[in-house]
Amino acid sequence: MSNYQTIRTIISQISGQENTIVTPKLFIKLTGDLTTATLLNQIVFYSDKSKRTDGYFYKSYKEWEEELCLTERQVRYSTKKLIKEGLVETSLKKANGAPTVHYKLDYNKLVESILTNCQNPSLQNVGIHSDKTSESLTENTTEITTENTTLKDTMSSDQKERSKDCIPYEDIISYLNEKAKKKYNHRTEGHKKHIRARWNEGYTVDDFKTVIDKKVEQWKDATGKGGKPLADYLRPSTLFGQKHFDNYLNESVKGGESDAKARTKGSFVNQYNF
Repeated sequence: MSNYQTIRTIISQISGQENTIVTPKLFIKLTGDLTTATLLNQIVFYSDKSKRTDGYFYKSYKEWEEELCLTERQVRYSTKKLIKEGLVETSLKKANGAPTVHYKLDYNKLVESILTNCQNPSLQNVGIHSDKTSESLTENTTEITTENTTLKDTMSSDQKERSKDCIPYEDIISYLNEKAKKKYNHRTEGHKKHIRARWNEGYTVDDFKTVIDKKVEQWKDATGKGGKPLADYLRPSTLFGQKHFDNYLNESVKGGESDAKARTKGSFVNQYNF
């Protein structure tokens, strides 16, 4: 078996399973977020199972949701990201009489992207057909398998339950703290419940960050009723609450600090009931 085929086999071995979803850290580093990495993981898994000569397989959004707990919005976002990276192709074809999105993995591009983008010294400066590549990936696969087995054995039932919750609370709260100069704790349940609710509605990390960027720009130097700084409202309950989140996300923001300040005066301040 060629080294290239060995690499493909190793990638297949560390990708999705039918009952348990284990997302390789390799894919998270490659895609930059857990949601996209999880989808890529399963696309690799089903690509290997596809019996079509053109390499495509199909999955409905309902099937993805049942399997991965990802909403249609999340699947669309992640698929678009994978297409942009050249890792996946999609085509609308009939399945069981209905138009359904079909997916096709570009294995060559996946291997090249791993070798190029993943910061593993042992994978740098080696080619697809290099013995060092297959040896390094084999070592990584062994480490991943060992770590997963050890983790499952040592986790308490409470830890296992919490591990199912893969919402990036820390990433979102850390971004808010950085932009708004706050010190919110990502473990606080009150903050998490708002993030969880929006996440389950299909919003992405980029959506949260967009809302944060917009409101920080608008409120950082502005004042509201009674001269209260609007920066005080740069908090999870206000930014991520059901009442305003979608409106904040879809607001048009003009450039310039003066424009941001102007939007916080008069009717703008009275528009929202904080």
